Amino acid sequence: MKKRKKEVKIDFSISHKQYLKKIKKDKIIILTSQILLLLAIIGLWELFTSVGVLDPFFFSSPSRIVKTLGEFISSGELLTHIGITLYETLLGFVIATFLGTILAILLWWSEKLRKILDPYIVVLNALPKIALGPMIVIWFGIGTTSIVVMCIMICLIITTISMLNSFLACDKDKIQLMKSLGANKFQILFKLILPNAIGDFISVLKINVGMSWVGTIMGEYLSSKAGLGYLIVYGGQVFKLDLVMTATLILCLLAGGMYFIVARIEARFKR
Repeated sequence: MKKRKKEVKIDFSISHKQYLKKIKKDKIIILTSQILLLLAIIGLWELFTSVGVLDPFFFSSPSRIVKTLGEFISSGELLTHIGITLYETLLGFVIATFLGTILAILLWWSEKLRKILDPYIVVLNALPKIALGPMIVIWFGIGTTSIVVMCIMICLIITTISMLNSFLACDKDKIQLMKSLGANKFQILFKLILPNAIGDFISVLKINVGMSWVGTIMGEYLSSKAGLGYLIVYGGQVFKLDLVMTATLILCLLAGGMYFIVARIEARFKR
């Protein structure tokens, strides 16, 4: 005789249901408030420029931004500029994150190497990278390569320092336990140090999202013939503030989208 499987019903208590309902309600309130705040800012901006409180020549306006955006979309130039900047940002982001993590592993692996390079890393982290801009342009030329190098320089040291601190913060007792069980350094790295640092690695990705966009736009300020940074520089030079604000708005949307992807990856790891 086959035994019938008993169906188990989970009966949540009333207080638990109320708690879940409260969380859902809070999320709706927060999201609604965020949308209303954004609409209020846009509405006031448009109102102030239309009545003359703000000069639209200096501050632009939402309607003028929409008009400029429509002109760029119809001409087909917008996708070209977005594609160039997005390509440079993603390339710099991936390379800097990879190289920074590898460098952090090497510094964790060798204490002597870490002590030798420590003052140089501190100095490079404190150095304003924009100061090296002219040399980067001379070394790598005008174009994508110098822009990607600038992006890498902005993100590399931050990635290295953050990941190294995460590696060194790993529980010493766990490391000692693995050593006592005969684990070598490779096993400690891949079975303890790296898995333990996943949360910090995702935090580094979040930081690098913003820093990579900063590096790319800085690079485009110095040497570019196309891209969103080029549009901002060009718009500022010819006093087309509508163009500057339009390019800045697109940058915000792209950076927000990239951050959202990293946040989704983080949520998946947490589950």
